[in-house]
Amino acid sequence: MVRHTQRLSLRMPEDRDLAFVTSLFARPELVAHRPDPTPDSPEESARRLSRDRAHWRVHGFGRWTIEAEGRPIGFGGVTVSKEFEGLNLSYHLHPDCWGRGYATELVKEALAFSRDDLRAERVIGLVRPVNVASRRVLEKCGFDFEREVMLHGAPTHLLSCRMTRVSSNIVE
Repeated sequence: MVRHTQRLSLRMPEDRDLAFVTSLFARPELVAHRPDPTPDSPEESARRLSRDRAHWRVHGFGRWTIEAEGRPIGFGGVTVSKEFEGLNLSYHLHPDCWGRGYATELVKEALAFSRDDLRAERVIGLVRPVNVASRRVLEKCGFDFEREVMLHGAPTHLLSCRMTRVSSNIVE
């Protein structure tokens, strides 16, 4: 199943995405906000792709491969949170694609999918305090700061978005 936005195609990750995942997570600027900002090894990238594909097999949804103009530019979407109430929204875009509005477009589609297809009541986003751009994207899309949590040994802002369902002209 492929979802489309105005400029993006969103599809289930496939084995053919491994080279892109490996090159993406090897970029220092992409991993700069992690507690350990060491770029991923090719083996860790393979494990990351395998985890994403396993989430799809178990739950029927997960993080998408994000494509623009027919080529992968990132990964993102919602997954089942093991630590917090609600679905967890996450995304990683290739740095060459930053600042073009792709993140906002992805987040809006992920929220629509969560609300309309998954009937989720709550979606969270976990953002390191120094990642101001990512927090701005979430807030623009309706997320509110909830609290600070420790994640992988580092302070992290937990933002949440409550889903509302529209039935006719009545918002539930």
